[in-house]
Amino acid sequence: MCWTRRNYTIWVMTGRILAVDVGARRVGLAISDASRTLARPLETITVTSDADAVDRVARRIEQLDGEDLGVATVVVGLPSRLDGTPTPQTARVVAFIALLKTRTTLPIATEDERLTSREAESRLALRERDWRKRKAQLDAASAAIFLQDYLDRT
Repeated sequence: MCWTRRNYTIWVMTGRILAVDVGARRVGLAISDASRTLARPLETITVTSDADAVDRVARRIEQLDGEDLGVATVVVGLPSRLDGTPTPQTARVVAFIALLKTRTTLPIATEDERLTSREAESRLALRERDWRKRKAQLDAASAAIFLQDYLDRT
């Protein structure tokens, strides 16, 4: 979308951004608002394998893209150590991205997800005392944290 006024043009990006926090057992999803200002947790999906994770995330992308506001971009959290070197989970996430690219035409970006799970756990602990309930929300909350970082940076 573009607005032109007098001597300058303003470009406004449209469409929401979906964040994906890939784990071995659970995948957390978060989504931005249409103005790409705020991120919120969407859901946590329990998966049985890497192929199951790709399939279920691809189906969820199709569902969200079919809604009025749609999805413009997918951001996947890329794990790394504190010093920036890859972890064993990094290879799994890179493989997930490669498979997801075969299932969607949306652009896929990556975002550093270091310490987002710890931050999400701290934030959830303020509201929810039961660790079982916190655990169910943790991956989506973590995705919302790195999505908000992505939105603030772009």
